[in-house]
Formats: sequence, C-alpha cells, structure tokens
Amino acid sequence: MRVALIVVLAALLSLSACSSEPEPAPSPQASAPIIVPGRPGEVARTVGPSEAATLVPTPSPNAADVTYVQKMVVHHRQALDMAALAPTRGAHVRLKSLASRIKDSQGPEIQFMISWLQQQGLKAPEHHAEHDAMPGMASPEQMEALKAASGREFDRLFVQLMTAHHQGALKMSEQVLTSGSHIRIEELANDVSAGQSAEIRRMQEMLPEL
Repeated sequence: MRVALIVVLAALLSLSACSSEPEPAPSPQASAPIIVPGRPGEVARTVGPSEAATLVPTPSPNAADVTYVQKMVVHHRQALDMAALAPTRGAHVRLKSLASRIKDSQGPEIQFMISWLQQQGLKAPEHHAEHDAMPGMASPEQMEALKAASGREFDRLFVQLMTAHHQGALKMSEQVLTSGSHIRIEELANDVSAGQSAEIRRMQEMLPEL
C-alpha cells in the first residue's frame, strides 16, 4: 500500500510539473519615452515612439534631400570659381592656402552629389543654373568685382564674399537636417556644416592681417 501511494504521488507531481509554464518575459513598453540628443549647442529632448520613428534617416530620399543636393552643386561650383582666382589674384599666403582647401574639399563633394543624383535617376544642374534664391551666393556684379581685384583688395573682398557664401551653405544644411530623410545626405550636410564652420572661423581670424 505504501509503495503504491508513493507511485501515485510521484505521478501527480510529474503531471503538475509538465503542465506548469514559465512566466512570460516582460515586453518593452511601446509607449516608453525616447531621449533624442540635440545638435551641438542644443539640449536633448524627449519624444514618443511614433515621432522617434520619423527622426531616423532612411535609404530613401525625399524632396528636401533632392532640392538640397541640386542647389548645393551650384553653390559649391561658385565657391570653386571664387577659389580658383586666389592663386593669381590674392596676396596673403594663408588666404591662398584656404582657397586651396576649399577646392580640395568641395570638388569631391560635387562629384559625390552628381553621382548621388544620377543614382536617383536625376540630372545634375547646369554649371550656370539660376541661383537667385540660394542663400549666400555672390551676385554677377560681385563676381566681376572679385575678378577685377588684386592684392589686399582681392583678399578682403574674397573673405567677405566667401564668409557670406559659407553662411548660406550652413543655412541650407540646417534646413535639410530638419526636413530630409536620406542618411547619406544627412552625413553630407553634417560634413558641410563642420567644414565650412571651421573655415569661417579661419577667415575671421585672418581679417586683421588683410
């Protein structure tokens, strides 16, 4: 009798162990807030999951990305036109070095942007495309004045026009970082902002010497 009772109790315990299921793992809260770091000089902010999903860059461009690239090609080309004058028209060694740096950085960026547009099935803008609405672009009259200047006069006018030109590029980059969606264009805009901000600082430091 005692042996039979032990066997029955063992069977019941075995069935009980088989029928019990492990506790389900806790799932993350879909409504948990997400901290989004701010850009340099900005504070972080808290957003919900639905908004956070729209803040992540994607491989797909939108209209803001395309507009930025098309305009920036023209914008960069004028910077190269200005920089090309410095070796023969400028006087200050540091200014000539800066112009060379602009050529070395913006030339490859133009090639990248043209290739990117072609990948999207789009053509690059013509070299002398309209640019009246672009911030920072020098007018035809200003470009003629720069071509006619030489020595210290050229240096001062170059710094004035190129500083405004770079500030316009920063504004355009800030706009696409807010409205664009393509990860490569976000990277480009960040590179443009960092590089041209540094060049603006160099030109401001150079002014007392001109």
